[in-house]
Parts: sequence; C-alpha cells; structure tokens
Amino acid sequence: MSLKTRIILVVVIGVVMGLSLSISGKLLDFDKLSSKQNSTWKHAQVFTEAIESIKREYIEPIDESVLLENAIRGMVSNLDPHSEFLDKNEHHNIRTSTSGSYVGVGIEVGQNNNRIQIISPIAGSPAARAGIRSGDELVGIDGQALKNDNLGATIELLRGQVGSKVKLSISRDNDVIDYYVQRQIIRVASVHKELLNTSYGYVRVNQFNGNTAYELNLAVDELKNINQGSLMGLILDLRNNPGGRLDSAVKVSDLFLDNGVIVSAEGRTPESSFVRSAHFGDIIQGSKIVVLVNNGSASASEIVAGALQGNNRGIIVGTPTFGKGLVQTVVPLSKGQAIKITTSRYFTPSGESIHEVGIRPDIYIDNTHGFPDLSLSGSLNIKDDKQLAEAISFLNSQIELHSQLK
Repeated sequence: MSLKTRIILVVVIGVVMGLSLSISGKLLDFDKLSSKQNSTWKHAQVFTEAIESIKREYIEPIDESVLLENAIRGMVSNLDPHSEFLDKNEHHNIRTSTSGSYVGVGIEVGQNNNRIQIISPIAGSPAARAGIRSGDELVGIDGQALKNDNLGATIELLRGQVGSKVKLSISRDNDVIDYYVQRQIIRVASVHKELLNTSYGYVRVNQFNGNTAYELNLAVDELKNINQGSLMGLILDLRNNPGGRLDSAVKVSDLFLDNGVIVSAEGRTPESSFVRSAHFGDIIQGSKIVVLVNNGSASASEIVAGALQGNNRGIIVGTPTFGKGLVQTVVPLSKGQAIKITTSRYFTPSGESIHEVGIRPDIYIDNTHGFPDLSLSGSLNIKDDKQLAEAISFLNSQIELHSQLK
C-alpha cells in the first residue's frame, strides 16, 4: 500500500469514527458535517502533496517513516512548550526518570562551561566505588568523545543493561584516566536530611519520583528518632526542584496535613479534572514548617508549596517560583512510542492558577549565588545561605513566641 493510500485510509477511518460518535446524538447536522468533512479531506490532501513533493524533489532521499515521525513531532510540539512526541527510547527514559531507579553507573552529570562535569557520584554506586569524584570532567565513553552540547546523549550512553561494562574517560588535574565500570540498578535518592541543632530538621527534595514520599517519611522518622522522638520545626527545601510526578507531590503534601484540599485540576476529560484532598496523619504533629523555594522550583514543587501555604500549614521563604501550573500526561502509542501532552490546568487550595505567575513567598529573601549546592547531599552553610538562615530565624522566633504565651 502506497504512502498516499495509507494516509487517505487513516483519514477515512477518522471520519467514519466521527460519524459513528455523532449518530449517538439526538440531532445530526449533515450540512455542517459535510463541510467539516471536506475541510479534513483538503488538509489531508495538502499534507500528502507536501510529503510526496519532499520524497520526490528533496536533495537527499528521506524515508517516509522519518517524515511522518517529524510531522507528528511538529504537530505535538506546536501545542505548547511542554508537549512532545516520544520515540521508544525517549518514552523509556521518561518512565525511568520518574520511577526512582535506573540501570547505569550512578553519577549525576551536568554541563558547566561547555564541559560535561561530574556533579556527584551516588554513594555506594559503581562510579563511587571506582573512585570517580565530584568535579571530574567526563570526556569520553567507550572511546567515544563526547559532544559537550548534548547532555541527553551523554546520559543515554551511560545507561545500558545490568551487568554490562562501560569505559569512562575522566579528565582530572590535566590527566585523562580510564575507569572500567559495571552497570547496575541505581536507586535514585530524592531526599537528603540533616538535624539542625537540637530542635529542627532539614530535608531537601530535589525531584518528585515514585519513591519520594516514602523517602521523605523515612527521613523525618529518622530525624525524630535522633532528636528524642520529636521535632520543634522542619525546613523543607524545594529550591531548584524542577518537579516530577503529580501523585508524588500529593503524597508529600499529605504527610504534613490532616485535612484540606491539596490541589485541584481542570481538563477536558473526566480523568483530567479532579480534586486531591489530605488525609488525617500529620507526621510532625503540627510543628512549624518553613518551605524554601526559588525560581527553579517548578510544577510538583509548586503543588507542595501551594498546598502547605494554602492550608496555613507552612511559611514560604525565598523568591517567587517558576510558574508551571499545567499537568502533562504521557499517552502511550503503538511500537513503544508515546505523546506527552498538556491535559489539565491545576489550582492551589484557594482556587488560584499559578501558571506563569508562580507561588509568592511569605518572606522574600533573594537568592545567594551557589546555594543550594548542586549535589543533593551538598553541605549546608547557615551563615552564607541567606534563605536557609532566614528559615532558621523564623523558626526561632516562633518558638520564642510560643514560650512567651505559655
């Protein structure tokens, strides 16, 4: 079957399905349907003509499957900046990134001054055991020089099958060292905890994946056990957290609430319109919470900050957040492909949309360069990190006020 015939067949099937759905209604306006049908045919004809012209006249031969995939990519990406077509590998990667685990060597990499830099090896990972260090430059994988402008391609090369080996070429102190590392299942930590003095807990969440709520609950329990069973206050650091899974954000918010709306959403389908509410069981039993945010706090981070602020459960300190108030859904397609499309607009407990506005902090403190540390487990600096210092100061003032009222 030729390309043109297949495209026409797809259009026919779509029109027939439209007819079938329309017949279920009380009235069927055939004149309007005919006009709409003609418009569909005309657009399909132009689309077909364009592809046939490219196949026939473009300077280099192009496979028709590539043309069709590019057409789908363009169609989806033009919906909004957050919607995209995912091929099989991209679909797999996005599922992996939100699951909390992946197969790889266990390093966090980033781009810095046109270099692929090791931000931090994950504790206990193959990379950490091999001796790869934070600050090293990754210059090659399996003998292949890296393109420093393509971080995604580098991450793809680092991943593979469990038990497979990979050679990592590391530049350190003007020397290049080759490390041979065996890939394994890497559990991605999304929560880091510390006890600040004898009263407050500090937890940093750098993404919202499938394990985040469990990790956070465990971290708070460990902090309470260290501090004789309770915390007088908690600092929840969501700075530079780009978001992740909506259900994870809901579960994290629910850890600190006894009741109230966490988030609501409106879309065109029943599945995309919903309200998520809290259940009884605040894990720190009403102790004060300060949430640290900045313009790198987006999406799921904003859901948590908005839920705690909107239910008068936490004070927000920092700068306005990014302002991504849209929900994307990954819709699987055939052959392992998918489309990620915007399906809902979400709202804070007060019913406000934060899209392109962000969460406004209760206490505005400008960013301090270098904070928080790029690494999840980077050391804290209460003196120089002005936002963290303000959070501690606020908790101190609340405890003093509570003592005066007794």
